[in-house]
Amino acid sequence: MSLDASDANHHSGCLPLRRLFKLKPQRALKSSTKQADSSRVCNQTRKASDSERDDDIADLTSRVFYDTCCDFGSSEFNTAACQWEAPPVYSDLPSPSDSICGAIRHTIETVLDTLDSSLRSLSLQIHSNPELMFEEIFAHNLLCDYMESHGFSVTRHYLGLKTAWKAEYTHGKGGRTLGINSEMDALPEIGHACGHNLIAISGVGVALAIKSALETHNVPGTVVLLGTPAEEGGGGKIILLERGAYKGMDACLMCHPSPGPELSSFVVSSLAMQSIDAEFFGQSAHAGNAPWEGANALDAAFLSYSSVSVLRQQIKPDHRINGVINGSERAVNVIPDYAKMRWYVRAPTRDQLTQLTERVSACFEGAALATSCRLKITKNTPYCDLRQNSILASAFSHAICQESGVNAGQYPSGASTDFGNVSYVLPSLHPAFAIPTRPNGGNHSPAFADSARTTEAHKACMITTKALACTGFRVLQDNEFFMRVREVFEASI
Repeated sequence: MSLDASDANHHSGCLPLRRLFKLKPQRALKSSTKQADSSRVCNQTRKASDSERDDDIADLTSRVFYDTCCDFGSSEFNTAACQWEAPPVYSDLPSPSDSICGAIRHTIETVLDTLDSSLRSLSLQIHSNPELMFEEIFAHNLLCDYMESHGFSVTRHYLGLKTAWKAEYTHGKGGRTLGINSEMDALPEIGHACGHNLIAISGVGVALAIKSALETHNVPGTVVLLGTPAEEGGGGKIILLERGAYKGMDACLMCHPSPGPELSSFVVSSLAMQSIDAEFFGQSAHAGNAPWEGANALDAAFLSYSSVSVLRQQIKPDHRINGVINGSERAVNVIPDYAKMRWYVRAPTRDQLTQLTERVSACFEGAALATSCRLKITKNTPYCDLRQNSILASAFSHAICQESGVNAGQYPSGASTDFGNVSYVLPSLHPAFAIPTRPNGGNHSPAFADSARTTEAHKACMITTKALACTGFRVLQDNEFFMRVREVFEASI
């Protein structure tokens, strides 16, 4: 993909997305009429015929807005540039199924409204007790107790992971199985700066709402909620996937908070990611008396860092390389004989990730050769790019429009998630929802950690949870809908 300097939204290093994707120019909306116009667009879109709806679903990505690939901040959105064309939504033409769906939606909304205060309490408790990957003991116990108290069969320390858990409920005989994920881990130093306290309660809310709908409307099916540890670098879902936790699921859902316009939601892509540990082994020596006897491992690490910095000039705009040098307590007058670095390499697809990882590894190898150090490279299981199921995405867009009056948009993200690996195995949906935050206070910042505990963030989370529960219930109840979900997934393999 080449860059287009004439693009109106062009920033240095951004993809020419306005040229690559079909984006209709729109005028800026006045703040006083934004909500009304969004509702009008939503209502007009619902009037499409069933045949038009199916055509739209098959070509979802040509009807949505793609934001620039490196605009991840929470700076104020330019309304004219960031108004996306509404994704296709499901028709509200009168039919028996529509009246049933209306009743089901009422059940889901009523249950979640009833549980609102207790879910808010869970969120605040998890937020106030941040735990790092694979150490989410407080959250594990808190959420397991809560699910047990609401009639779920709970397995603690699931599949050998001490902070993973499984909550399962089945109604009737037969039926399909819906999977849901609740993340729990926080970040070092800055706590829940990725809002996993909100992801945790959303998963809980979706599971409980669907349980009630299965019972109330006598629909056979199973809902499985997985407590998934260590998303922030530990690949908890990948471990659970390898150990069979997702076996038997027909689809899997979760959501994630992000910055953005009020009450907005997005069906985002993500980058595939490879984590790399690079260790350099040198030879210690007296730094003043006989430095020539040493081989400086710290020099190897800094030379690697500089080499990667130079490499960044020759990589594609949607590729990412980030790394840190682990700290040490070594004396200044001793040539360092050991240094360790941790790197994340990201690219839009698994194949591109493999190629970029080889180029980054060459930087480490060259630095080791130049400094006469021995190199050890450790590559963990990579995170795959996120493959959103377009049928689930369209259904979610329709549901979120009914909850907030605003359709879900779509854009690429520079972030990565271990849920991407799940999306390669079964139909998956992972929408993002906006919570209010300060300028430059997006994910992985202290400001976002503050935002993740606000009442406004909780409100946005509950709106998304209701829409996600409605979408998930259709997987269990609507045979035709699920067939389309499955067909799209199989076509993408």
